[in-house]
Amino acid sequence: MSYLEYTVKTTPSGLRKILYLNWPLALLLTAVAGVGFLMLYSVADGSFQPWGEAQMKRFGLGFALMIFVAMIPIYFWRNVALLAYLVALALLVAVEFFGAVGMGAQRWIDLGFIRLQPSELMKITLVMVLAAYYDWLSLARTSKPAFVLIPVALIMMPVFLVLKQPDLGTSILLLVAGAIMMFLAGVHWAYFAAVLAAGIGLITAVFQSRGTDWQLLADYQYRRIDTFLDPSTDPLGAGYHITQSKIALGSGGWTGRGFMQGTQSRLNFLPEKHTDFIFTTLAEEFGFLGAISLLALYGLIIVFCVASAMANRDRFSSLMILGVAATFFLFFAVNISMVMGLAPVVGVPLPLVSYGGSAMLILMIGFGLVQSAHVHRPR
Repeated sequence: MSYLEYTVKTTPSGLRKILYLNWPLALLLTAVAGVGFLMLYSVADGSFQPWGEAQMKRFGLGFALMIFVAMIPIYFWRNVALLAYLVALALLVAVEFFGAVGMGAQRWIDLGFIRLQPSELMKITLVMVLAAYYDWLSLARTSKPAFVLIPVALIMMPVFLVLKQPDLGTSILLLVAGAIMMFLAGVHWAYFAAVLAAGIGLITAVFQSRGTDWQLLADYQYRRIDTFLDPSTDPLGAGYHITQSKIALGSGGWTGRGFMQGTQSRLNFLPEKHTDFIFTTLAEEFGFLGAISLLALYGLIIVFCVASAMANRDRFSSLMILGVAATFFLFFAVNISMVMGLAPVVGVPLPLVSYGGSAMLILMIGFGLVQSAHVHRPR
């Protein structure tokens, strides 16, 4: 009996699938979303309008989508992985011609009832197609150059399209998530060492070329680097966001100023307080203890995903679960690093907490895939 036949034969049916859901993971996702509702209520001066109520509806829809995706056997998602990736890639191309413009970038397709951001969809479909590829590929061929070039191409095509929007943050997430998938699949470490060495060499060349005849970046781009390294050089310009963010983070102390008592957000000093910089509002109002509690919830979500992947004997399922977990980790790691001044401000939302539609729905679909792999694993 083949593995697929065995999986089909042992797949639970009916209401038993509901019982087999990873309910602790679902409760953790709900808890994190609840933190988001609370903070959106706070930044709106004690009102669920205009952000909190909409966010609740989106999470409710996302939770229903997670359950729906979880009920579909995992081998179905393996079979449609390439198609899903191609659809997401086609939508990224469509953004170039029909995309809606917002905040100086062309990243969305307006479907009437929702503005879909195809780059968010690509984060999940890229994980799916890479997991399906390495499930098909034998371990003996994983590190052969010809078979390394295929996933590199699958990764670089959407990275290039997203960079053109422009969306540096999402392109970095796609690139790093793809590299993590290749590493988890068993690609030899020498490839990653070569890329890392090339990256270090390029960064060194960029700094060494400043002020020379072969300068690699424009002067304004070097000024952006200077501002990132020392925001105080332009506190009212390019360094304003991170300066105000650090003030909010520091003023929270150990226990915070209190719910709805954050001065930086309530007096509108903090930019994008309901989206990219919502973590600083949390840290200001609930202090270090509140911030570390949210990080603990995030950490537990990662732990449950890794445990589910380790318990699963299906290579596609394990790789896909780890890929979704890695993508989720990159989301909050980059966002928190960004608002703390440890990384450039690249516009990455805090997962399940920041206000947004596409990011939340796609992330919940991703966790639906995790749940599908958990529900339909052989027992």
